[in-house]
Amino acid sequence: MVGCLDRPQLVRSPESQSPPQTTTLNIWWEKGFNLEEDEAFQKLVKDWELKTGHQVKLSFYTTNELLEKTARASQMLESPDLVLSQTGNLTLYPRLAWEGKLTDVSELIEPVKSLYEENALKAITYYNQVEDQQSYYGVPIYQATIQIFYWQKLLATLGYSRQDIPQDWDSFWQFWLQVQNKSKTQLQKNIYALGFPLSVASSDTYLFFEHLLEAYDLTLVDREGNLLVDRPEVRQGIIKCLAWYSKFYQQGHIPPDAVNWLNTDNNRNLLNRVVAMTPNVTLSIPAAIRQDDEIYYNQLGILEFPNKPSGQPMRYLLSIKQAVILTDSPHPNIAKEFLRYLIKPDIIAEYIKASGNRNLPVQTSLWQDPSWQNSKDPYLASTTKILTKCPTRLFYTEQNPAYSVVLKNNVWGKALTRIVMDRITPEQAADSAIAEIKQIFADWN
Repeated sequence: MVGCLDRPQLVRSPESQSPPQTTTLNIWWEKGFNLEEDEAFQKLVKDWELKTGHQVKLSFYTTNELLEKTARASQMLESPDLVLSQTGNLTLYPRLAWEGKLTDVSELIEPVKSLYEENALKAITYYNQVEDQQSYYGVPIYQATIQIFYWQKLLATLGYSRQDIPQDWDSFWQFWLQVQNKSKTQLQKNIYALGFPLSVASSDTYLFFEHLLEAYDLTLVDREGNLLVDRPEVRQGIIKCLAWYSKFYQQGHIPPDAVNWLNTDNNRNLLNRVVAMTPNVTLSIPAAIRQDDEIYYNQLGILEFPNKPSGQPMRYLLSIKQAVILTDSPHPNIAKEFLRYLIKPDIIAEYIKASGNRNLPVQTSLWQDPSWQNSKDPYLASTTKILTKCPTRLFYTEQNPAYSVVLKNNVWGKALTRIVMDRITPEQAADSAIAEIKQIFADWN
């Protein structure tokens, strides 16, 4: 991703000087992976300005930049009115809501609750310790979950078809090691089997690892929000997952620089044909090559996860991407007016389509739209099936907001990096991760 566009210019004034008054709605939005994402939102904003007569100052920021700026927005002279961060629902919003820094948006959600499934409503429900209440503090915009992208043309060149890819857990991953070996012997190409990130800097690391924990049926937080990592069977499961993940790197099946990857680097390594496959939590990879029909339909491919080691179907973790209004918003009512416009089914549908379908709808009625029922598009068809027919759940942040710090600190990225770089054992890495998680929960207040 490139740097932010239309960056707000903050003029530092003496403490005695009041910030300038403004009637312009200030929106901070996460910058898209592709230009069409930003252009689609710019058009939506312009249409709303023309319709209402209001003015908008729209600023795009990269993932980490937006999280950092939003976290300290209350200390700034120019606070945004509303924010959308792609990972804020997992790493930031639970803390802001807890501290009373998010505006209750129940008046927006209650009249349209029927548009959303239970998981979407749970995802936007946070506890506000200041007000001692649980309420709606986010507005669902779209959703995403993990999929696997791969080069089907590479497989065909090696004599494989999609039907040759096993569906049981161990055989599925071993298949990609065979692809790497055959690429070297038959094609004289050094193509890595797996595009797994291991870095602390990439949210993809913890997003994939959380799915790995789910695959092995590990429960770290129960329905009441209690932490279960002290249980011997949970510790052993974490050790097993860390060992499983790190061995692929140690055996040379993951690019060496994966320990330094940022959020876009697994995309780049697949698109540059450095790796044969990679898991990813949005459709940003096919969106990047959508203008080339040959690559889009005949060379790249998408897969669901294999069955769990237990033989049961994979249960996918949902990320409900949300817009929030900060309590320091100078214009909360105008911000609500904008969001009320944005979540109209026809408006949000047009926006998601125009942005390239990197993320998918969260309103249930939109799934009947032919655009997402189009079986000719393999990526939309696969993702629609996962989101509407496969088992799903939310991340543990729904049960306990303290888990947002586990994800923010990328505890799993730290553990994996220490195994492959510092050469500690999976047992040592698991114990260190468990200790950090227990401390995070103890410190939460």
